[in-house]
Amino acid sequence: MGLWDSLLNWLRSLFFKQEMELSLVGLQNAGKTSLVNAVATGGYSEDMIPTVGFNMRKVTKGNVTIKLWDLGGQRRFRTMWERYCRGVSAILYVVDAADRDSIPIAKSELHDLLTKQSLAGTPLLVLGNKIDKSEAVSKQALVDQLGLELIKDREVCCYMISCKDSVNIDVVIDWLIKHSRTAKRATTIKYFGVLYPKLLNKLVVIR
Repeated sequence: MGLWDSLLNWLRSLFFKQEMELSLVGLQNAGKTSLVNAVATGGYSEDMIPTVGFNMRKVTKGNVTIKLWDLGGQRRFRTMWERYCRGVSAILYVVDAADRDSIPIAKSELHDLLTKQSLAGTPLLVLGNKIDKSEAVSKQALVDQLGLELIKDREVCCYMISCKDSVNIDVVIDWLIKHSRTAKRATTIKYFGVLYPKLLNKLVVIR
């Protein structure tokens, strides 16, 4: 096997061993820990204890390993959000779509977080949870009330979900896997270009 074949096999192995790191933030009782459980096991519990501080959990989906930081949403923990969002593949912002009074606070906290220079450009996935409840707002109403269309400095996506009924959890997982591949490909090409700059142009053509 020649050098070129060896390099291509090495690159393929990198693409098939993907990892990503995510931070889940949002106000208390939004359903962040329920989302972690739904993604990991498909399970749901009514008696979920609010996260105090933070929890970390690794979830494997296919060939993607996802490291999830589940951050407490109480006021005293919100100053921690920026620290645990630095360098992640994406920020997941969970909102209780059925608690209409909390949405303005969720908007304020979200936009305050996104002003942090250390988080510039980090993709944002907003999840309106608890759509199984009749009082939940619509997707367009949530987008409007959170001011998501005002965010221009990064990719923003919004899905409406129900951790209780497993609605759109598969869509969330697909989004995460897609972004793990995008981040991995960019990192691999950057690293490969440092080691083998003369071959980089040939590599980029083979996609």
